Amino acid sequence: MALRIVFFGTPEFAIPSLVELHMHFEVPLVVAQPDRPKGRGRALAAPPIKEKALERGIPCLQVERPNAPGAIAALRKVEADLFVVVAYGALLSKELLAVPKLGAINLHASLLPEFRGASPIQAALLAGRTETGVTTMWMDEGLDTGDIILQRTVPIGPDETAGELSSRLAREGAMMLSFSVEDATNDHPHRLPQDASRATLTKKIRKSDGWLDFTPAAQEVHDRARAMTPWPGAIATFDGSPVRFERTRVATEVEDGDRAGARPEPGAIGGEGPQGGLLVACGKGAIEVLRVRPAGRKTMDALDWWRGLRSGKGSAPRFTTPSRDEEMS
Repeated sequence: MALRIVFFGTPEFAIPSLVELHMHFEVPLVVAQPDRPKGRGRALAAPPIKEKALERGIPCLQVERPNAPGAIAALRKVEADLFVVVAYGALLSKELLAVPKLGAINLHASLLPEFRGASPIQAALLAGRTETGVTTMWMDEGLDTGDIILQRTVPIGPDETAGELSSRLAREGAMMLSFSVEDATNDHPHRLPQDASRATLTKKIRKSDGWLDFTPAAQEVHDRARAMTPWPGAIATFDGSPVRFERTRVATEVEDGDRAGARPEPGAIGGEGPQGGLLVACGKGAIEVLRVRPAGRKTMDALDWWRGLRSGKGSAPRFTTPSRDEEMS
């Protein structure tokens, strides 16, 4: 008899896991968050996992409150052997977790117990880590507190963005999740309790987290820029208009100050950098901005954008931290 899995997921990150599981197991139902307003027009848009489920002929149940009695009753009718949860976006109650015969497994994008919660990928980049990983675990009613099944360490590139890292972790996690589901059918599946004393918690990312402050050292500014790419975007203001930094690096080849020892003001633009980008001074050192997306325009080379600005001919040009009125949509 084929193992019956109800798959819970919502964003792009969950798609490789659904595809992998659907190739090897029976997936009679996908559960996703409801359609949400998106873009400038705020039209309702389906979550990525719903689109993938329907593409593969899998029914999709969208519920605002998965722990409500009606939702639990509907899921009982499916008679699932296992729930698999990947970036679904809501905690499951003890009553709901008791519905499947074997329990529920979750894929999380960190090496638990580190970086529990909503933003483990961004948290790893903000912390300047050179590696992170993926974890599968048995779910309980806590926030990422269940027993670990498998873990895999994944290196982080020095200029890798949250979007790029998320794609790699999603692929690595999907393969590991398939092995974890197989293990769940054993008489004695693997369980390793988490060390709660080592736990750290992440918060939900907000738009204002992407506002760039240039007073910290260059590495910290660069880490925030890549952690907030692609969402909510790493945003600075130039001449009253917001600019999104799409690609940055730390300019290690640049001296911290001029020949007289004067340090440029944080956010000051210093012309062309060693890799053909735009140098921007930080509290210590500088970053090199390689790609930008000005408000209302497409992504372009930062230096081309700078050269095309009439205001760029002025004295002491610099980026500043956005105000709420200057936030990009």
